[in-house]
Amino acid sequence: MLLKRALSLKRPQRQPQYGSTLPLRSHSVRHRTIQHLATSQNNAFDISKTRNIGIIAHIDAGKTTTTERMLYYSGHTRRIGNVDDGSTVTDFLPAERARGVTIQSAAISFHWPPLPDDSGCRSPKTADLVPHNINLIDTPGHADFTFEVLRSLRILDGAVCILDGVAGVEAQTEKVWYQAAKYHIPKIIYVNKLDRDGAAFGETVKQIASRLHTWPAVCQIPWWKGGNGSFCGVGDPVGMRAIHWTGEGDGTGFKVVGIQDLGPDDAQFREEIKKARLALVELLSEVDEQMVEKYLEAEEDSLAIPAADVSASLRRCILDPSSHIVPVFAGASFRNIGVQPLLDAVVQLLPSPVEAPHPEVKLDGINGTLSDLLSGKLMQTGSTGSSKKSSARGHKKPSTALIQNLEACALAFKVVHDARRGMLVYVRVYSGNLQPRSMLYNTNLQVSERAPQLLKMYASESVNVDNIPAGQIGVIPGLKHARTGDTLISHAGSHAKSGPPAPLNSLQLRPIEVPPAVFFSSIEPHSSSEEKGVQTALQLLVREDPSLQVTVDEDSGQTLLSGMGEFHLEIAQDRLINDLKAKASMGNIEIAYREAILEASPVDIYVFDREQGGKQGRASCLAKVEPLAENTDLRLEPEYDSSSVEDGNRITILLRSSQDIRADESLWNGELPPHLTIPLLHKALKNGVLAALSRGINYAYPMHHTHVTLTLDPKAHIFGADTTPAAISSAARLATKTALQATALKHGSAILELLMNVIVSVDDVSLGAVVNDLSSSRGAHIMSLDDGTLTSGPTMNDPSHDLPRINIDKVYVPPDPFGSSGLTEHGITTDGTRQR
Repeated sequence: MLLKRALSLKRPQRQPQYGSTLPLRSHSVRHRTIQHLATSQNNAFDISKTRNIGIIAHIDAGKTTTTERMLYYSGHTRRIGNVDDGSTVTDFLPAERARGVTIQSAAISFHWPPLPDDSGCRSPKTADLVPHNINLIDTPGHADFTFEVLRSLRILDGAVCILDGVAGVEAQTEKVWYQAAKYHIPKIIYVNKLDRDGAAFGETVKQIASRLHTWPAVCQIPWWKGGNGSFCGVGDPVGMRAIHWTGEGDGTGFKVVGIQDLGPDDAQFREEIKKARLALVELLSEVDEQMVEKYLEAEEDSLAIPAADVSASLRRCILDPSSHIVPVFAGASFRNIGVQPLLDAVVQLLPSPVEAPHPEVKLDGINGTLSDLLSGKLMQTGSTGSSKKSSARGHKKPSTALIQNLEACALAFKVVHDARRGMLVYVRVYSGNLQPRSMLYNTNLQVSERAPQLLKMYASESVNVDNIPAGQIGVIPGLKHARTGDTLISHAGSHAKSGPPAPLNSLQLRPIEVPPAVFFSSIEPHSSSEEKGVQTALQLLVREDPSLQVTVDEDSGQTLLSGMGEFHLEIAQDRLINDLKAKASMGNIEIAYREAILEASPVDIYVFDREQGGKQGRASCLAKVEPLAENTDLRLEPEYDSSSVEDGNRITILLRSSQDIRADESLWNGELPPHLTIPLLHKALKNGVLAALSRGINYAYPMHHTHVTLTLDPKAHIFGADTTPAAISSAARLATKTALQATALKHGSAILELLMNVIVSVDDVSLGAVVNDLSSSRGAHIMSLDDGTLTSGPTMNDPSHDLPRINIDKVYVPPDPFGSSGLTEHGITTDGTRQR
């Protein structure tokens, strides 16, 4: 059976209540517990009993709160941590506890159900399951830390998406959902905060269909006391039962009853569970042939199908991405309702590492999967494709012995600098067994490093382990070169410097894509003596978080630190100054304004005649400046003239006579003094113009959108040996500057601001308000209003991923006792769209 009926149990004595002031367990007791967990995992490892999952959601949906309950009920902790009090296990950074938000992902392992000899078990069972090892990663929900979610999703086998039952599907929820869909990660949904005023489970189910483009398989429905009272439990259509939690306590006091045992006050709730079971079976039957057979065996009675068969069908549908079915569960983590059944669903429905989609790899430029590599298929493909080249060079075909000597293959998905342990490299092992003191070859950087020891992380605490087997997540301390996204392999007999033989030295797991930066801040050391220390700290910071980038602005000379948002840079500044002890300050960046002339200048000649470097220099040229036209009709002689665009300005150089030629005079025939050539003249003149355009006349900003025409008459403007390239460049600079002064001082000049092309995806309801805000308050110019090419759904996040449009009328939606006003008040309409 999917769920086992449990008896009502009395709460164990001396259990700390949620919100109590009892202290956390001592360090020694906690260390023994963690060491016991690590030893148990090493001694009795079964990859099929492992779940690598992540918690993903919009900010403030209850990810960390739910994680704390999972740790408490599994016996990992003795007290439920509180986000507001800063006492949570996974939010251990001072900045996280001070702000009450998750900033970096935290990895932690526990067993569910707890191990039989675990005396710290806090909760009775809600299902008859064997203990599974769960590697959980609690990810941030703030949009500024999207990359932290991305690199965590890269190594997960399943995900729990938490929704706010009041706010519904929010913006960041959509983003992380489609990112998970990009990696084909099986997901389940947990609708949280159903105890709050305005919670609407049914409306949230509608949004799951309309905004996440998936079929919601409702596996739990809320139990409202008396039909329209407070949230007190859940109905389970899979197991045809109901679970009722007491109003107070730590969530371990609950009662499981069959629907036939529900009282007369809950008759409507009983019928709704039956409707949910019928809808669930019908939905599964549309995509799962085995469920159709079970339905026919039960004589088309959906209530007669065993719970184990329904659960098995759910699992098959989740593991098949083409089904687009996601189970939906209900709860209120803050009130300790619904977390234990959610843990049961993680064990029963989400895949083990061997059932998860095979990771993509690239070997010698050939794409495939890791299973293709281990089976030798990818090696055969590579050898066939390059057989002619290999035979020509005398190389032998790749042997399967190379694969047999591959001891371990892992992906470094995160790098953290710890004050006590140094650099910690988080890895997911995909094949083999990672051993301490093994030589690891970094195929991205082509360097080898030795793993001094291996660790298992429990949030901020660590325990030494003897190995990290395939399917597990661990930490390697002390690596000097490994970065986020690097592939690390251990190969028997590999050379310490050159690494394993080809083509294994080119093996790469699919890297982690770094999104472009959108927010910038300047960073300046307090003194020149602190510059080296600041640069070292910035290198550590960027190695930790590749979504941070350090650049030097060419115009202002400022060192810029860029990231995903203002909050992202605020956290980076806090870590840079307080943790890495960098003596620097951060401030606003200097905007790279540009200056442009408004009118054309008259043609003027400038004669340069002065001493340069102890030698007389003399040269002359004509200059004219004018605003750059979109269509410039230039009549050039390719042999002598040139025209090019440099930094938004056009520079035209004409080598020709500058005045009318009398009949007794000959035209310039292309002859130049021996020390000058036409390319040298072009280069010297262009350098002089660029120097003049680098600083405007009125505002001292670089010139932009300016057309400079220089005319040099070789017969009149070149004075033998006195005309050197340096003299020509100086003449061009001064002539251009004189022309700029002539027009800028008389007609003025304009300051140009930076413009950005932005594509805004918005629903029809909010279109008018957004357009008005952009055009009036932000000074934006609306270029076009297009429909269809870019949407807020899967197209924007993954253009290659085609998700279906769900007909909401065919979706089973449990009734909300308080109507749809809850989500409407929060800006969400009944059709799943968000209001202004």
